[in-house]
Amino acid sequence: MTKPEVNIIVAVAPDLAIGRNGDLLFHISADLRRFKELTMGHPIIMGRKTFDSLPKGALPGRRNIVVSRNADYTASGAEVFGSLDDAIAACCHSDKVFIIGGAQIYGQAIDKADSLLLTRFDRTVDDADCHFPKIDDEKWQTVECSDWSCDEKSGVRYCFETLSRKK
Repeated sequence: MTKPEVNIIVAVAPDLAIGRNGDLLFHISADLRRFKELTMGHPIIMGRKTFDSLPKGALPGRRNIVVSRNADYTASGAEVFGSLDDAIAACCHSDKVFIIGGAQIYGQAIDKADSLLLTRFDRTVDDADCHFPKIDDEKWQTVECSDWSCDEKSGVRYCFETLSRKK
């Protein structure tokens, strides 16, 4: 059994906020397109709250995996595992897996991840209630960063950044 490459994909504000009231901070079409392009055809691992927040349920074209401590939890169109380690181990035949949230799962995954695929926003949200863990500069290096763009609908500026774990 081989361990797949573990990628965390997340959109963050400058204060590392990632959500509020069970939703994303901003719905930026370029960010959502990038998410779909990167994750399509690969397993995606998420917590129960993230799965429950998906407007149409399981995301098509990807193996949806939910981590829940509730042994009775079922998720239509998804597999359920009791731990993040078990969920990753179940992906041993995949070359890469994507951790897509939320905060608790990100907290468990950050020390297991090989890369962080970030969408960085230039704007904070006062009532954000969900945050990404601190990114330790001693452990991560930027390997790719796009120019900043501005979302026409929201006016929010964003860029895409890829961090790789330092060897």
